[in-house]
Amino acid sequence: MAANSKSYPSAGSPTVKSNRTLRSLFAAVLATFSALIGVSSIHAQEATVSMRIDVVAWGSDISGLSFKKGDSNGEITALAFRYSEPISYSGPALMEIYKTGGDSIAKIEMTEEQKEHELIPLIVEETPPAPGEAPPSPLAAELEKRRKDNPNLVALATLPGPSCKRATILLAPAANGTYIAYVIDDDPSKLPPGKLRVHNLSPYEINIRCNGRDAKELKTRNSHIFPPANNTIIYELAYKLENQWVVQENNILSLDPEEQIQMIILKSRNQFFLSAEGAAGGFLQLVTLRRSPKQPQPTQPPTTP
Repeated sequence: MAANSKSYPSAGSPTVKSNRTLRSLFAAVLATFSALIGVSSIHAQEATVSMRIDVVAWGSDISGLSFKKGDSNGEITALAFRYSEPISYSGPALMEIYKTGGDSIAKIEMTEEQKEHELIPLIVEETPPAPGEAPPSPLAAELEKRRKDNPNLVALATLPGPSCKRATILLAPAANGTYIAYVIDDDPSKLPPGKLRVHNLSPYEINIRCNGRDAKELKTRNSHIFPPANNTIIYELAYKLENQWVVQENNILSLDPEEQIQMIILKSRNQFFLSAEGAAGGFLQLVTLRRSPKQPQPTQPPTTP
């Protein structure tokens, strides 16, 4: 029996040490490879694109913004949860956003409650963080590096490819006066006029049924396009809380067949959603953004960095 029994190495045996060394080397190589992928991805985003962009503040209004380095005017204003004037942009797909006017950069910070409700759905990390840690994504690391020479640079936005002609950027205040830029591809091929695109940007899974058809479950950061019936969407919205579906509301939304329309569902305690008494009016908040192809051209000149 003894001759046929298997002998397992002890914790301090050379075999285990060798395995640990190999695993350490593999981890180091993998980390280096991942970093190189992140860097090459950043460089790939330097390709030139041209599109019209709507900037929406994911919180209070943000004034004094610019897409151009050295622009001291800062004429772009992102309105709270609604469209303002679109801006024509031509430049790198990795777009730089500066803040050169308006409120002080250090003045606008989110509360802990706002960070929990609003930032989590907007953060898209390339690699999962280790337990108890939140390492910056390659994009955040690139922003930090560029800000050393350009402190007025407050955000980087990865724009869709050259085929996209329209985009929405959601700007949420983050740490040290910077912003998280969440980009939505609104090219007509992705957002057809006359239909409704629903985004779940809340921290909760939602269930939405439109015009009595099969319900659609959307996890955080997922979206879906719903067709209208007679230019109308009758929807039922529910959210999952502690593994139970809770119905929030039944409502009607009119759709213009020539408009691009999207509904964004979020969780926010921003003043925009609160009554004079401080009530939010619902567990989740809804924002409807409408864009007409007939709207006038931007009054602001095209921006080329």
